[in-house]
Amino acid sequence: MPRITPNLWFDTQGREAAEFYVSVFPNSKIRNVSYYGEEGPGKAGTVLTVDFVLDGQDYLAINGGPQFTFDEAVSFAIDCADQAEIDYYWEKLSEGGEEGPCGWLKDRYGLSWQVVPAAMAELMADPDQSRAQRAMKAMFGMKKLDIAALRAAADEA
Repeated sequence: MPRITPNLWFDTQGREAAEFYVSVFPNSKIRNVSYYGEEGPGKAGTVLTVDFVLDGQDYLAINGGPQFTFDEAVSFAIDCADQAEIDYYWEKLSEGGEEGPCGWLKDRYGLSWQVVPAAMAELMADPDQSRAQRAMKAMFGMKKLDIAALRAAADEA
């Protein structure tokens, strides 16, 4: 199967955003930066694209101009192993951005992220649907997700 690479459209902040994401995620790096030439449409010598990797996943940042912006129709989910990971990614990615409900946030560039515990799928798929519904109700009352509180809500009788 061919590799699928998310392409992220920025006005002019593609390199800055890629550098930020690479600083947040382990095993990440910027591989290549390309620049506009005399033919444009951007100003010659300014960054056109940034090819980068976040923990093994390829991405491409494109400085295409202000015509398009991010919205919640597309987001990236981070399956976190524990509360420490949730806290880390929530703090780093929400800084300068905007916290949303149910583990969602927008980073400083407007890109949406879902910072969720890997255990969330297990809670939502619990054969005891009343447990799953209690966990979901608790999630709807949270911004940053709290694994202990979600499990406690699921276990309430």
